[in-house]
Amino acid sequence: MSGRTRRSYYIPLGCVIPLVLLVVVIVLAIVVPFSAARTYGPPAENLNGWQRFQYSLALLWYDGLVTRPVDYAAVEQPFSISEGEQAADVAGRLEQDGLVRSAAAFRAYLIYTGLDTGLQAGDYILSAALSPVQIAERLQDATPAQVKFVVLPGWRMEEIAASLPTSGFEITPEDFLAAARSTRPNLDALPSGASAEGFLFPDVYSVPRVIQTQSLVDLLLRRFDQTLTPEMRDGFARHNLSVYQAVTLASIIQREAVQADEQPIIASVFYNRIAAGMPLQTDPTIQYALGFDALTGSWWKSPLTLDDLKVDSPYNTYANAGLPPGPIDSPSLSALQAVAFPANTPYLFFRARCDGSGRHAFAETFDEHLQNGCP
Repeated sequence: MSGRTRRSYYIPLGCVIPLVLLVVVIVLAIVVPFSAARTYGPPAENLNGWQRFQYSLALLWYDGLVTRPVDYAAVEQPFSISEGEQAADVAGRLEQDGLVRSAAAFRAYLIYTGLDTGLQAGDYILSAALSPVQIAERLQDATPAQVKFVVLPGWRMEEIAASLPTSGFEITPEDFLAAARSTRPNLDALPSGASAEGFLFPDVYSVPRVIQTQSLVDLLLRRFDQTLTPEMRDGFARHNLSVYQAVTLASIIQREAVQADEQPIIASVFYNRIAAGMPLQTDPTIQYALGFDALTGSWWKSPLTLDDLKVDSPYNTYANAGLPPGPIDSPSLSALQAVAFPANTPYLFFRARCDGSGRHAFAETFDEHLQNGCP
């Protein structure tokens, strides 16, 4: 009886293992980058195939070390990056400062995303309540969270507004002026039409870069309230001035006095003129009424002409007796103190000295005043 014999095929184990390993490698090469991309986004374009796989695998291995904060209740702390500092050094210091759990995990994330090339030298405010992913994003922008904002004594609100485009805020001059003109200071018995003019206190402020327009106006107004002491309020009252009137007079003194130590003397001159029934006859109120002078590019035209002194305005203190309707600028603390505590003098007149010092010559009579004129 004849029959066919079956052949049996035998695949050597030495061939199976490499085949299985090849399949595993292919699967890993596909699955690992895909999984990493789902969690951390696409890898940086400058990475080659091996680097993409390497850092994808590292991120999956580190997992929560990259996505979870060290301490959700942590407070903010300063952190600085020096010019030319490498990503590995930055990651190491972040771990030392307790801002990330693992320098290696943070560095792997930086390289995977390409953020390692975007680290900017500068000063930052960070917190361990931020995830390493959030910290990495913060370190791409060295623009400080707080900006320094300066309001100079003697600025009218338009000048404050004009400084905003270079301040670091996203507040337009137009929005600031609209808010300042519609905001009234926190005072009793304000005249109709009163605005924040005069009460945007001159100082150096540390302000959040993302502050809203109204919040900025309110901040400047609060600083005025914090600065005005009960003793100063009592000083205003002794001279029969409301706070609003006192700020109005201080704003004039601010523009008249180049040297702060002359402010109490100039205050005494204006008090003496008011007591004598004389008009104040002060140039800064004319300048305020005239507004922006295109020829000089200034809000404070100088010199004034005889025609300027005839400007039809309630702020014309040559034509109208008493104080103008309101402040003309933001006076300094020293100008406010001069109104509260003026010098005791007989002077009715003053004019700039001829030596260019910015100081003034004071006189009791008009004849003496004329003698103080420059040759």
